Amino acid sequence: MGVPVRTAATATGGGGGVDMLSERATKMREALQKSESITDKTVSILGSFDHRLSALETAMQPTQYGGNKLPRSEKGRKAFLVGFGIRTLAIRKAHENIDKTLKAAEVILSQFDISVQAEAKILKGPHEDLESYLQAIEQLRNSIWFFSDHKSFKSSDGVLNHTNNLLAKAISKLEEEFKQILSSYSKPVEPERLFECLPNSMRPSSGSPGDQADSSGMIPSSHSHSDHQNSEENSVYTTPTLIPPRILPLLHDLALQMVEAGNQQQLLIIYREARSQVLEESLRKLGVEKLSKDDVQKMQWEVLEAKIGNWIHFMRIAVKLLFAGERKVCDQIFEGFNPLMDQCFAEVTAGSVAVLLSFGHAIAKSKRSPEKLFVLLDMYEIMREIHSEIESLFRGQPCNEIRESALGLTKRLAQTAQETFGDFEEAVEKDATKTAMADGTVHPLTSYVINYVKFLFDYQSTLKQLFREFENGDDSNSQLADVTMHIMQALQTNLDGKSKQYKDPSLTHLFLMNNIHYMVRSVRRSEAKDLLGDDWVQRHRRVVQQHANQYKRIAWAKILQCLSVQGLTSSGGGSVASMDGGNSSGASRAIIKDRLKTFNMQFEELHQRQSQWTVPDTEFRESLRLAVAEVLLPAYRSFIKRFGPLVENGKNPQKYIRYNPEDLEHMLGEFFEGKTLNDPKR
Repeated sequence: MGVPVRTAATATGGGGGVDMLSERATKMREALQKSESITDKTVSILGSFDHRLSALETAMQPTQYGGNKLPRSEKGRKAFLVGFGIRTLAIRKAHENIDKTLKAAEVILSQFDISVQAEAKILKGPHEDLESYLQAIEQLRNSIWFFSDHKSFKSSDGVLNHTNNLLAKAISKLEEEFKQILSSYSKPVEPERLFECLPNSMRPSSGSPGDQADSSGMIPSSHSHSDHQNSEENSVYTTPTLIPPRILPLLHDLALQMVEAGNQQQLLIIYREARSQVLEESLRKLGVEKLSKDDVQKMQWEVLEAKIGNWIHFMRIAVKLLFAGERKVCDQIFEGFNPLMDQCFAEVTAGSVAVLLSFGHAIAKSKRSPEKLFVLLDMYEIMREIHSEIESLFRGQPCNEIRESALGLTKRLAQTAQETFGDFEEAVEKDATKTAMADGTVHPLTSYVINYVKFLFDYQSTLKQLFREFENGDDSNSQLADVTMHIMQALQTNLDGKSKQYKDPSLTHLFLMNNIHYMVRSVRRSEAKDLLGDDWVQRHRRVVQQHANQYKRIAWAKILQCLSVQGLTSSGGGSVASMDGGNSSGASRAIIKDRLKTFNMQFEELHQRQSQWTVPDTEFRESLRLAVAEVLLPAYRSFIKRFGPLVENGKNPQKYIRYNPEDLEHMLGEFFEGKTLNDPKR
């Protein structure tokens, strides 16, 4: 018991109440030591007395009652022994009380020793030996609980105040340690590291995800959207390591102490400031920028389209990689503190989520135009793709606002896409482009609409989802077919109007023939055929043929009339025998010459004009030339064979029979080539 005690006041060098407590404890120990010595002597005496009493009783024999003898009578002896026993029990009871007091004093003094040891560890700080530091904090808490349960001890209040102050300083140092460790290991993630976490098919070939974005114009790039969707199904993402795994248990232990000390709010602030800045910087390095609705409205479409393509990549990387990694870190550091865990994650990610979603809202709220439909569908698709991850990562009540904001953007994109899709049909029918295609070729509106429809079929599943959301759950396949039919009909209506700009009726039919043929050929080669059906294809092929027939009839009727025998009867002069000895039916040489001159003039005019016209489809162009040749060449051969001798036997026959059938066939091969006037003749 004689071990000197170093009190808390001695260790800190202050505290009057603690000094007084130390002095009292020293005096108590000295008193207890004296009391123990007296007790030991008393016990020794009592033990000797008990031994002698036992021997006396054993050897006792009846003797005469006297001053130094036991009473002879039984009654006297009993009275004597009872009195003696009472005194012995009292002495033993006093000994037990003294023993209990000593043990209690030992416990109290041991708490002083523990507090002094803990204080020494606290003063060294947590950096060198965190484990011992945390043990010291636990010892301080035990001391606080002990003295709180022994308020009857006069100096308990002073000890409690000192220990509580010391514990507060210890927790403050822990906060600094938590902040220092978290900050030192919180670094922005470089884009290259993030790209390595993407599936191989999604890794950009250089620079940033936007390097491969298309900026070609009205129609999205020619990559297969459906192929891209299929490749997504087996995509594997690797969550990046944001903080080394060996550091996370340490941060968890520090966070636990701060929570037990009631410092949740300070812990939240430290964590939010460290991690949110790093997350935002990671996104900035990736290329994310904060753009308002006004910024979006001012951008050229090509620039905006590229930024939308980048945004889609950014959303995928942010949710599947950065936010997933952040959630993993947060869950391990705050394991066991569910409300705080969700709150920390929500506050760390809120700013970054807001920047990403604000761009999506700016696009969804911007002025609608047909070319935006596909990027709207792309944006809608990525929001649906990451929906399950958002629900999983942003769980809990603190993340409600973020989940609702993401869902709100998804719905807004769907609504805008639906409205844009509805606008397109009306825009096609009312397109007022005045540019006439001088060569009768396929109009840009036709190729635009057909390409538009073809791209729509790359988004079939997305469009069907839109129809299910906005069309009361009707059959989405039939809805898509109906919409496509309406668009095609709107295009034909518009083309009919544009065809009326041509003064030459044959060019009108060539224009309609080219455009409807382009529609039919495109549908036959795309998924639209399955939706529109063979009936649509066959019906419109007949329309193409009708326009081709009308073109031949109108364009070649007059020249074929020159080769007709009608009106070639003799009017009194110059009939001659044919070369085979026959008669030319009395045909007039003058009329034959006039017919041949007219034919030459008209054919040359047709050749000059129609070689500037265009039939863009090679196969169809050849078939149209062949159809003309099958009518023209036999008529010309027959005419020359029958009436040629009338001219050949006269003067300058080459003036009238300028072309042989082979020449005409060669010249027909130059029709519909789209030559300009300056092109040399072949």
